[in-house]
Amino acid sequence: MKGTIVTTIIRYPHPEITEDLSELRRQNPLTQCITNVVVTGFTANVLLAVGASPAMVIGVEEAAEFARIANALLINVGTVSGVESRAMLDAAQSAHEHATPWTLDPVAVGALRFRTKLVEELLNFEPTVIKGNASEILALSGREGGAKGTESIFGSEEAAPYAKELAVKTGSVVVVTGATDYISDGDTVIGIPGGDAIMTKVTGTGCSLGALIASLTAVAPNPLRASTAACALYAAAGERAALESKGPGSFAVNFLDQLTSITTSLS
Repeated sequence: MKGTIVTTIIRYPHPEITEDLSELRRQNPLTQCITNVVVTGFTANVLLAVGASPAMVIGVEEAAEFARIANALLINVGTVSGVESRAMLDAAQSAHEHATPWTLDPVAVGALRFRTKLVEELLNFEPTVIKGNASEILALSGREGGAKGTESIFGSEEAAPYAKELAVKTGSVVVVTGATDYISDGDTVIGIPGGDAIMTKVTGTGCSLGALIASLTAVAPNPLRASTAACALYAAAGERAALESKGPGSFAVNFLDQLTSITTSLS
């Protein structure tokens, strides 16, 4: 495994993060989410809570057309089948052709052949951001990912050097999620600590982060900054929600409330 890399640590509140959150709420970006069936409702609620506008337009008959008019696109391959894969490819191609920023969440890539081939095809359309756990980023980098289902058996810090390498290779900003999230554009590496372990017990918290990243790519000055803001806001909301939650059920509700109430103030 590669050695450690120099990382800039950023937390909320931070001037650029609060500026981007304010802009998100002002512009209310229309975010097309082609995501897995397990997390669709939670993902939509996360975007509504933070101030974006979700659109779950997933049909193969409409996906490409909608990607032309959306402000941003998320493609999450979590529960993909043949029909969904066609919609994903069409939407990614349309986003690429019409300069719609789009985020790829390559769930369990490397573990199963069908989704791995699909992700390889999607990469041809140059995602703005690639967001995955350590195993997924390692797999995309050509290393053995070691996934346990959709979970990673490696820590995000182990994949951080490969995220930087993958960003250089693809031209995408790469986000590795974990106890600390690492974000790289191939040059800079940013670390976002925080959140809470209870977030791993609520289905949709990881996938909906991809949607928030996508929304912020529509309003932030660049995708590195968008990804940083999304991860930092997520971590802050997760920490605050965990303090007042008795378990995963109350956490899910409190997390949405925290995303709504998180402010653009630096205090």
